[in-house]
Amino acid sequence: MTTPPSATEPVALAAHTTLRLGGPAARFVNATTAAELVEVVRAADAAREPLLVLGGGSNLVIADSGFDGTVVRIGTSGRRIDRLSDGRVQLTVEAGEDWDEVVAHTVANDLGGLECLSGIPGLVGATPVQNVGAYGVEITDVLVSVDLLDRESGQVRMVPAAELGLAYRTSVLKGKDNAVVLRARFALTDGGRSAPIAYAELARTLGVEAGDRAPVRDVRKVVLELRRGKGMVLDPVDNDTWSAGSFFTNPIIAEDELPAVLERVGADVAMPSYPATEGHVKLSAAWLIERAGFRKGHSARDGRVSLSTKHTLALTNRGSARTEDLLALAAEVRDGVAEAFGVRLHPEPVLVGCAL
Repeated sequence: MTTPPSATEPVALAAHTTLRLGGPAARFVNATTAAELVEVVRAADAAREPLLVLGGGSNLVIADSGFDGTVVRIGTSGRRIDRLSDGRVQLTVEAGEDWDEVVAHTVANDLGGLECLSGIPGLVGATPVQNVGAYGVEITDVLVSVDLLDRESGQVRMVPAAELGLAYRTSVLKGKDNAVVLRARFALTDGGRSAPIAYAELARTLGVEAGDRAPVRDVRKVVLELRRGKGMVLDPVDNDTWSAGSFFTNPIIAEDELPAVLERVGADVAMPSYPATEGHVKLSAAWLIERAGFRKGHSARDGRVSLSTKHTLALTNRGSARTEDLLALAAEVRDGVAEAFGVRLHPEPVLVGCAL
């Protein structure tokens, strides 16, 4: 049995989130192996101690009061490419690996499947939790399985992707703390060609037709350029990237609710909408936010927080904000959209010790 690493004195969690927000953790542990991570979690659970499992901090909003318990940071590393006898390629990655570095690694090895997910901040372990997606690709398209620590039983087990309830920006793991992702496996393709390009903006920029494949290196390059243009690639000197990415998910409503929304929009305005699950339609949160009167750069709290100057879906810390400032802006936007269109937006990040 591995002896778990000892906890430190209080640590400011703002330094461990992309929003640069959050109060102190009473205790902070950096687990560098899966065995250490398992032991820390088991020990905290046995002691009935509050525990927060921290990845890259790119999808967290932590209260100004911090976390009165142990925060264990996933600092594990390791990745392996297996070329299987039937021609498939499987990538196995530890949960603490930086996601974009893993994507870059697959592209450098001429493997297709992850290139559209370039530039997304955070660690590998978080990607199946919220079914990360961008530019027409979601984790559900490539995920094979994960190894989970079941906190109720204390056992580690391999769980197929089909059992994770992967749906739009969610899974059975999201919003719960009964399991910890230790590693993930992905099915990729060899030969340096991308997955079929499904996103119109990406296809147009690449100069290909929707459904075509393109060189993975070209796709990664273009995706990074598009994300940078929207302030969605982390940059320590660019406050537009001091965010949790898209703060609100695109709302999904029942088809029979759509006429009431369109009536509020107006007959002379074309509102974008997309097919969703049966009997439902997905709307554009960014479009609703802008049409409700919130433009890029809209600020609050004396400019301490604002919508990104590049993308209305990102709520940003301009350098001196507190979490309460960010949540006040989020509530203003949410309530403004609800008043204008009767549609309620829901936050995508996980809220720790606070609520919206």
